[in-house]
Amino acid sequence: MAGRNHSSEPSTSCRFADYFVICGLDTDSGLEPDELSGENFEQSPLRRTFKSKVLAHYPDNVEWNPFDQDAVGMLCMPKGLAFRTQVDSREPQFHSFIITREDGSRTYGFALTFFEEVTSKQICSAMQTLYHMHNAEQYDILHTPTSPKGPEDLHRYHSQPRPVLHAAPSISRLQRFNSYDISRDTLYVSKCICLITPMAFPQACRKVLQQLHQAVACPQPPPLPLESYIYNILYEVPLPPSGRSLKFSGVYGPVVCQRPSTFELPLFDFAISEMFNLLGVENVLQLFTCALLEMQILLYSQHYQRLMSVAESITALMFPFQWQHVYVPILPASLLHFLDAPVPYLMGLHSNGQDDRTKLELPQEANLCFVDIDNHFIELPEELPQFPNKLEFIQEISEVLVSFGLSPEGNIPSSDSQTKYRSFRSVDMVSDKRNGNLASPLHSYLLKENETIARLQALVKRTGVKEDPSSYKDPRLQCDEEELKMHNSNIHIREVFANRFTQMFADYEVFVIQPSQDKESWFTNRDQMQNFDKASFLSDQPEPYLPFLSRFLETQMFASFIDSKILCHDDEDKEHTLRVFDARVDKIRMLNVRTPTLRTSMYQRCTNIEESAIEMRVTKIDHTALHPHLLDMKIGQGRHEQGFFPRLQSDVLSTGPTSNKWAKRSAPAQWRRRDRQKQHAEHLYLDNDQREKYIQEARNLGTTIRQPKLSNLSPSVIAQTNWKFVEGLLKECRNKTKRMLVEKMGREAVELGHGEVSITGVEENTLIASLCDLLERIWSHGLQVKQGKSALWSHLETCGLVFSHQLLRKSDGGGSAMPPLKVSLIQDMRHIQNIGEIKTDVGKARAWVRLSMEKKLLSRHLKQLLSDHELTKKLYKRYAFLRCDDEKEQFLYHLLSFNAVDYFCFTNVFTTIMIPYHVVAVPSKKLGGSMFTANPWVCVSGELAETGVLQVPRNMLEITFECQNLGKLTTVQMGHDNTGLYAKWLVECVMVRNEITGHTYKFPCGRWLGKGVDDGSLERILVGELMTPTTENDERMCRTPPMQQSPGMMRRFVTISPNSKPSKFLIQETTILGEAINGIVKHFHKPEKERGSLTLLLCGEFGLVWALEQVFQHGFKSPRLFKNVFIWDFLEKSQMYFESAEQREAAPDENWQTRVRTFCRFMRAINSTSRNIGKDGKFQMLVCLGARDHLLHYWIALLADCPITGQMYEDTALLKDRSLVNSLIRVLQTLQDFNITLEASLVKGVGI
Repeated sequence: MAGRNHSSEPSTSCRFADYFVICGLDTDSGLEPDELSGENFEQSPLRRTFKSKVLAHYPDNVEWNPFDQDAVGMLCMPKGLAFRTQVDSREPQFHSFIITREDGSRTYGFALTFFEEVTSKQICSAMQTLYHMHNAEQYDILHTPTSPKGPEDLHRYHSQPRPVLHAAPSISRLQRFNSYDISRDTLYVSKCICLITPMAFPQACRKVLQQLHQAVACPQPPPLPLESYIYNILYEVPLPPSGRSLKFSGVYGPVVCQRPSTFELPLFDFAISEMFNLLGVENVLQLFTCALLEMQILLYSQHYQRLMSVAESITALMFPFQWQHVYVPILPASLLHFLDAPVPYLMGLHSNGQDDRTKLELPQEANLCFVDIDNHFIELPEELPQFPNKLEFIQEISEVLVSFGLSPEGNIPSSDSQTKYRSFRSVDMVSDKRNGNLASPLHSYLLKENETIARLQALVKRTGVKEDPSSYKDPRLQCDEEELKMHNSNIHIREVFANRFTQMFADYEVFVIQPSQDKESWFTNRDQMQNFDKASFLSDQPEPYLPFLSRFLETQMFASFIDSKILCHDDEDKEHTLRVFDARVDKIRMLNVRTPTLRTSMYQRCTNIEESAIEMRVTKIDHTALHPHLLDMKIGQGRHEQGFFPRLQSDVLSTGPTSNKWAKRSAPAQWRRRDRQKQHAEHLYLDNDQREKYIQEARNLGTTIRQPKLSNLSPSVIAQTNWKFVEGLLKECRNKTKRMLVEKMGREAVELGHGEVSITGVEENTLIASLCDLLERIWSHGLQVKQGKSALWSHLETCGLVFSHQLLRKSDGGGSAMPPLKVSLIQDMRHIQNIGEIKTDVGKARAWVRLSMEKKLLSRHLKQLLSDHELTKKLYKRYAFLRCDDEKEQFLYHLLSFNAVDYFCFTNVFTTIMIPYHVVAVPSKKLGGSMFTANPWVCVSGELAETGVLQVPRNMLEITFECQNLGKLTTVQMGHDNTGLYAKWLVECVMVRNEITGHTYKFPCGRWLGKGVDDGSLERILVGELMTPTTENDERMCRTPPMQQSPGMMRRFVTISPNSKPSKFLIQETTILGEAINGIVKHFHKPEKERGSLTLLLCGEFGLVWALEQVFQHGFKSPRLFKNVFIWDFLEKSQMYFESAEQREAAPDENWQTRVRTFCRFMRAINSTSRNIGKDGKFQMLVCLGARDHLLHYWIALLADCPITGQMYEDTALLKDRSLVNSLIRVLQTLQDFNITLEASLVKGVGI
């Protein structure tokens, strides 16, 4: 639990601020270069960074929030000290920051950095010396062009062509360019004043600090010494109570802050509109999607406050969900190695404004969302699903922004930044279809800014919304108009976002799985438990939502949200976020008169925006704090000196008043803490200790590190941090493999008749995509030098060169009729490289993982990849996951478990690629095909496509061809042209292999093809199944005749004799048919994307055709010697009877006549087909067409009453038993509920 997890206790403070801090130059220790910030010494001394120190903080310590000197020092001045001269800009800069403790609780910091004149002669002399040394070095280096002095020079320097190198530049030129002259220039150094607070009130804190700085900069001294104002803010200003406003005094004017009530959205005081202004609506929505799916997010800007503002805004919009991972909105320069973290993170990186994105070396980019805030640019990970109802959502947000006078596009930076932005747009984005900024239906909408805004403004006028809430001034207002406008725009935007989640998850409670055992047992076995019925929830969602929702349900933020729901017993027990969200869900349910679980994709706009509460709070102030007053100070101290922040009197600031009615200082700390929990739970998300322990630890997948420890950067601490990452990665791998196997095996168990189905195609795809992300993070951890965006693919390419010359080993599987494919990591890589549709390294790595999983070789391939220990040492640092031998072995062992199940994650995803197939026709071993003279052909069909007729060389009986992915193979049509002297062919089976995935399908036949032999068929439709690559199975499947064969003669010789006990066998035949029908019923009850082959259930072994054949063969009179009689003969005789004149006279009723006519029409159509499919093939076609048109039960009734049945069947035959025939009819009637679509190969040539 991390970052935005407010549920842990941020503070038990009742005060508005816990500490006042001053950071800056320690004149005693002098100038110390800040080596950790990564600045190089080629820069001029004024552009280098030097170490800053915490000069003072008041009070020394508070029990509920111990002072972390290192963290505060780093975050107040993340780049250390900065020096300027009188010619440089020295405007004060405000920024906020956050410190996340190990338990997930947070403290906020608000810092104002300004410049003070350096009065120390030693410091000025040291700077002069550094300049002399720097200029001398520049003079010596003949071939180095002069470094620019400032950012503006630097820009000119970069935008001009490189200067031609002449003789060394003169000293005077260097000094003009990079000057600090102690006699001529005034030296200034940065200083920072900061408030550390338990809750985030950036607007109020900014005013307090600006007024303090103004008091210092002003020629006239402030009304009271600065100590009085600082003492007041530290000890005499309380936090405003929930739902109330508070006014207190700054140096020059009042400061107002307010908190929402328990029924409103949680406290958020940053301006969300600033984020939209910086990025534009579409970029914000793409960033929002990445954050919800827990991607790695890196924000990049020259301005610390922009980093903080975007990070806080994007996480606030997630309500009711909370960011659970590493959260460092401002990453100090000394912690850049933390970008190596192989976990989801949201971090902010300071840009120096000089390097563009291409020069930024990041450890891993496969799953990275990179946001260049200053240049209005966002770079997205691959395969990012679209947020549900994206276009309507953007339209709604845009209307809100326009109503507040903001542009939906944001403010695109001007001048060269804009050119850079344009070049990004034209080159990168338009060509890269994955990027969020590219042409879409929305693109044209965003480009026509003026027209769109005019239209939106007209709409706003029509709906009667105020275009600008601050367009008039209420005289009772106690805060700035701009501030009220910010609060109102925040509410509008946040409500629109919150409404999306209340609409999407309006029925979530129905799907929460409550634990059956007590909380302690539930907590102990939390890893094995599912807390939400994902499959059922997803099955209720509109199709367009699934790609996003299936991934979102797998995130830790969603799991933690559901955990907190399970752990609360009643409304009183709920944490504030959950209580507010559930109240909104209840309201939506009351408004929507629809079935609780019925979902529609119709977009429902936000209707419950309440501004009045805030306006009431800021027009009628509820509480006023004590005014600043004179303190008991020593005379002569605190003297005003313009431009210099005074050294404060620590004795008066280190302790607060002894009695204070709101501080409850007499109560023990524990009581105070409990009281604070009750009073502020709704905004600090506090909760009881036990529940907090459950929620924090239950979902702890190794992401215990929420923020890098800022205090001690010794190698041992860095090593310990990385070790936690290694443990976390291993745990995540274990949980992911377990989850995938449980889901997959659960589904296969359902197919065997156990339990309920629990996984959908979308969900399986999501789980595999998240496994790919995990592998990328493992391969990126501890990488020495990054090459390309995918660490896994670059490792594969490096190893490809090493392994390519090695001998390829043979695989374990494959039938003897076809030589086995060789197991080759290199060959699989080449297959992926040859797929033109995959353009990027990340895409190639993912495709390779999918292919390896489908071939059951992932663990084996990765083991081979890591077998070159020398290469691994060369590529990875010592702490990297891939160099921790025990963990690596366990990781490969977990991946090995995937071999227990069948995945088609490559075949089902890359549906348009070209794939080579190898086909072998295997003639009977007993009656070999050596004399066969005709020309054979085959046509292979799969779930995705069909090949068309392919001629097979007669002497070879095998063929290799390339065609678009057929998907899982279902049928092979095979036949010959009946030419030559001996056009009779006994075929044992046909084998077809996918040459990329290695999947081999066997299509058993065991029948003759030829005129005057068997049933006279010249072509047959064979139904196949995927072969399991085990030796034992291979032997069994290659016997002749095969176990599975098309319906026909050979089985008829084992039919039951009329003398057997009839009842037992009759029941057996009806049971066989019942099981075949049951298989079809189960097929249609599965989610559509999870259904297997219907052709197999109709025509395969123990399918419907085979079962009906058993029914018709039961009691069939034995044929005369040397004459074969087929079921089709019986059906043809029945047809002739129905069509005879006598029959028409004896017709019982009109319905009966209609059914007879239909039966005869189907028989005629099948008999007149141009295909030579033989009698058994015709019977198969009739059954398939009858099943499709729901006619089988009518035909059974007709045939049972037909006199021909009496002639051709024994008295004990099933068709003569009235009760059993009625039972058969009832069983076949169940097919009426289903829409059966036949594969084209089954009904080719029949025009019905």
